[in-house]
Amino acid sequence: MSYCSLNTLQEGQRARVIDILSSGSMRRRLQDIGLIEGTDVQCMQKSPSGDPVAYLIRGAVIALRCEDSRNILVQ
Repeated sequence: MSYCSLNTLQEGQRARVIDILSSGSMRRRLQDIGLIEGTDVQCMQKSPSGDPVAYLIRGAVIALRCEDSRNILVQ
């Protein structure tokens, strides 16, 4: 199995969350929006500058900064 960071997904690609490497309040915020182990995520759209990126998470579209999404491992 190969793992990568959420920020490496291209538009339209789907992945499943394996782990969140962030800690403290950022980890809690990510979990609050539904990013927990086993959650399916789809990269919906990247902004023209590439940051932030919109992801479909549990039926809601959420924009995440690259510095936050790089700490989320997916497969």
